[in-house]
Amino acid sequence: MSTEPSAAEEAEPGTPSAGPESEGSGAGTEAPPDGGADGTAPTDEGDTGTGGTGAGESGSEGAGDGAAQLSEAEAELAAQRELRERIERRKAEKDGPVLAGTALSGKAADLLAAVRAVESGEKPPAGVFGDPEPAPRRAAPEPVRRPQPVPSGAPASMTSESVDAVRAVLVRGGAPDSLAPQAAATLGEGADGQLRADPWLLLRVAGVRPEQADGFARALLGAEAAPDDERRGRAVTVWLLEQAAIAGHTALEAPALHAALAQRSVPDPDAAVQSALAEGDALAFQDALEEPGVPPAPRRSEDVAGDGDGAEGEDGDEDEEVRPVRVLIGLERYALAEESLADGLARVVNSLPEQDGAAAAWEPAATGSAAELVRAVAGHGLVLHTGGEASRAECVALVAAAASLGLRVCAAAHHPDGRRRFADALASAREAAPGADPSPAAEDRGDGVVVTVAGLLSGEEGPGRDRDGMLRTDLLVVLDAPQLDVESAAMLAESLPDGARLVLSGDPGVLWSAGPGRVFADLLAARVCPQIASRTPDPGPVGELVSGIGIGELNQVEAPGREVVIIPVRDAGEAVHRTVQLVADSVPRAIGIPAGQTQVITPGHGGAAGTRVLNTALKERLNPGPGRFGGFDPDDRIVYTAVPGRSVPGRVVKADAAGLHLECAGGPVVVPKERVEQTVRHGWAITAHQCVGIRWPAAVVVLPGDAAQALSRPWVYTAFGRAAQHLSVVHGVDQALPRAVAEVAARPRTTRLPTLLRTQVPAPAPA
Repeated sequence: MSTEPSAAEEAEPGTPSAGPESEGSGAGTEAPPDGGADGTAPTDEGDTGTGGTGAGESGSEGAGDGAAQLSEAEAELAAQRELRERIERRKAEKDGPVLAGTALSGKAADLLAAVRAVESGEKPPAGVFGDPEPAPRRAAPEPVRRPQPVPSGAPASMTSESVDAVRAVLVRGGAPDSLAPQAAATLGEGADGQLRADPWLLLRVAGVRPEQADGFARALLGAEAAPDDERRGRAVTVWLLEQAAIAGHTALEAPALHAALAQRSVPDPDAAVQSALAEGDALAFQDALEEPGVPPAPRRSEDVAGDGDGAEGEDGDEDEEVRPVRVLIGLERYALAEESLADGLARVVNSLPEQDGAAAAWEPAATGSAAELVRAVAGHGLVLHTGGEASRAECVALVAAAASLGLRVCAAAHHPDGRRRFADALASAREAAPGADPSPAAEDRGDGVVVTVAGLLSGEEGPGRDRDGMLRTDLLVVLDAPQLDVESAAMLAESLPDGARLVLSGDPGVLWSAGPGRVFADLLAARVCPQIASRTPDPGPVGELVSGIGIGELNQVEAPGREVVIIPVRDAGEAVHRTVQLVADSVPRAIGIPAGQTQVITPGHGGAAGTRVLNTALKERLNPGPGRFGGFDPDDRIVYTAVPGRSVPGRVVKADAAGLHLECAGGPVVVPKERVEQTVRHGWAITAHQCVGIRWPAAVVVLPGDAAQALSRPWVYTAFGRAAQHLSVVHGVDQALPRAVAEVAARPRTTRLPTLLRTQVPAPAPA
């Protein structure tokens, strides 16, 4: 990558690139649970590797903080209670009770016996698992899951008496009493009694680790608390599945889960999994392996030995090819979401009525770069659209074309900034279109409504719903589709009425969703619908650089206007100094972009040049103050994370008895004092995950030496792509940067969606 060596006087020509530095390497970083050997480690797109992580990150401390944010997470808590009620209903419908620790019966017992046989080498997978019979499909959950908010910071069913009772149990077991509200909300009615009977249920509380739950159990149970306790094995199994979900997986393969349990000192992993399955805490699946490159299991010679005339033997089943399968264990919450998503997408694909010439009405709008996309949407219910920032113009043309045909159209972006940019582009296109309809009637029909995905699902934004709970739209265009986790995608699919079209548009090179699943990537791989790849490149030197990164090449680009600048540094201290100098002085003076429109991006929160250190240095230079409002002063740049994985930049306005007043995405937000520490962080420097879906006029990407292990192609692609006009790279990782771009792809996530889609939509639609 060849650019000018500095912005103004930042670096002298010929300054050598800094090599990997030992200073601060791994500082403040706790290794992810089970370090990747068991498949539960956070994916490389999570912002780890340079210290502790923060609010809003997948696999970060923000995921633990988020569960304590009761006043803004009621919907999540209500959804969890609903899932627990479903589990209880399923258990009650069984013919007889299945006691924890006893042998299973029926299909579950056969399945687990098969797993043991495969893992022990007693039988090969092909010999154990025959062609599975199609499992009966669960009925899709109700299309609208919109729990009503409650005014207090706790669920309505949670009383102060129940919290006090839980607090007493926690204190007796040596656990922090501050966990009481969260434990009471998580475990529900009778939480204190549940904890006394099964202390390892404390692992259900976000942020609690197995060793902490073990200490709590020893304090309550004494000598009865042992590593082989059935309750412990069951609780650790569920905890590992929850950690896998934080890392992006919707399920774990059985051997990986067993290995993780062994690492957590569970002496009999198989019994622990059986117990979790029997109690309804987890579900088991067997999915046939049909991925390309996986050959069918060979047939035995005796199976094909006949009488010479080619006639089948008496047992015709032996002539059938046996396909290998994989056994997966997952939480019911995500299993239901994936099955519901597959059902919903199949309905979208199959419910589009016959066109009978109606597709011809779209033809006049099929012009320019959007022609291929418009034609695909005219004839199909589900369409995938891929491309960078410039490709959004094609979605703008599609929305305008559909609205001109009288269809109700809604476009949903991941972030409020994406909503604003798309709305501005749509307004410009309408102004430029001849014969545009400026009347209020167009808005009344819901044409071209632009919302955020979160706002659409919560009902706070969008065209509204009909009496059946379905969205009042004929075409839904989802931007930033790679950011859809499996639950959000399922809720969107469930909410579409029959006959509505769905377009998922996004850049497949960016970091995946903070929540579990890889919906967009799974759909692209499944090839169950048309896929339209935009041919509109992102403009300028930054666009050229980012396009090369997307295919694994870190190219040299010409930047006559200093659009891309590389600043080599020798150590983390120099990286911090150069970053502050760039933001406060060089970029405003040499490029003309003020400090308030320049965003600093770094791989992690900890370390010698993580967000914590950089934010301290930037605040001291740009907005010095005593931090009298819980560490914040008016006009501080912040990041507000009401829900893990959903961060919104903003600024501090003031503070009073009501809490900290913020301005985020153009709207006011008041954060209660007790929740400021958990949800608000300084935002001069943030991580790549926190800035997905946002663009700034200028970006300064800081790559200190201790960040080398955290880099991957999706991370670099995402971070560099946040700059609209100017990109500065504070470069201290030497050859780790080109190596990450060329060799380090996103870590795979274990999901079931491709298999479910092949069952629901077996025949790929023509492109």
